[in-house]
Amino acid sequence: MAAVENVTGPMPSFDPYERGCPSRDLLDQIGSKWAVLVLGELGRNGTSRFGQLRQALAGVSEKMLTQTLRTLERDGLVSRTVYPEVPPHVEYELTALGQTLREPLKALTEWSVLHIEEVITAREEYDDRTERTR
Repeated sequence: MAAVENVTGPMPSFDPYERGCPSRDLLDQIGSKWAVLVLGELGRNGTSRFGQLRQALAGVSEKMLTQTLRTLERDGLVSRTVYPEVPPHVEYELTALGQTLREPLKALTEWSVLHIEEVITAREEYDDRTERTR
């Protein structure tokens, strides 16, 4: 039996702690408030239209939602399907790659809800301390 040869070449090593690593840009994108919320909403409710997403994500502007969806689509995390109708019907859904982010983002979201009171207290204490030293 012949040995299987690695035909793809060496695997690149990405380290987000290194300057210029492309994973930094990805972390910046998927860590943004609106990306986390868009990915979470699509993960919870599946395929959605733009208007449904905008309504579900209270406070997001049309421009920011459009920009976030385009970036997520470019990164291969969200797919956009346009149906040839009048008016145009466009739907967004997580790709297989986007689905892999559901659990990590869910954990991050749950952590933020579980610990927000502690964070608010820490912020208030910090603000009080720094206000007194001014």
